[in-house]
Amino acid sequence: MMKITISFLFLPVFLLLSDDASAQNTPAPAEAEAYIVNLKDGDIVNSPFKVVFGLSGMGVAPAGTEKENTGHHHLLINSLLEGEDLRQPIPKDAKHIHFGGGQTETILSLDPGKYSLQLILGDKNHYPHVPPILSQVVHVTVIADTDAD
Repeated sequence: MMKITISFLFLPVFLLLSDDASAQNTPAPAEAEAYIVNLKDGDIVNSPFKVVFGLSGMGVAPAGTEKENTGHHHLLINSLLEGEDLRQPIPKDAKHIHFGGGQTETILSLDPGKYSLQLILGDKNHYPHVPPILSQVVHVTVIADTDAD
């Protein structure tokens, strides 16, 4: 009787770990590419400004959608995900903006200054794909809008 009880106690832990492991290994085609469509490195922009997300070799689907070769965008602002971070869920904060509804563009309102922008595609559970689908980093300078008066 004790063995059965112990087995049932460990079953939920095993299921959680196995679900986590599969979420971390969502495959992506090697040719898949994320990119920022409308901005190039070094652009000077007024805030608010539009950022258009591009994706080739895969499709965009809302978070939670279980469909092969799909994911949803996350925009990194002044942040990089590398190493172990690419095996964890993508954080959700002011530097890691989730577009779990399948959005393909956004309007950003940022204070004047220098910023780095990068897209990363997340799977249905907000984990990066394997291999990770990251855009090139785009550096922009946000200036004060002198016509705002």
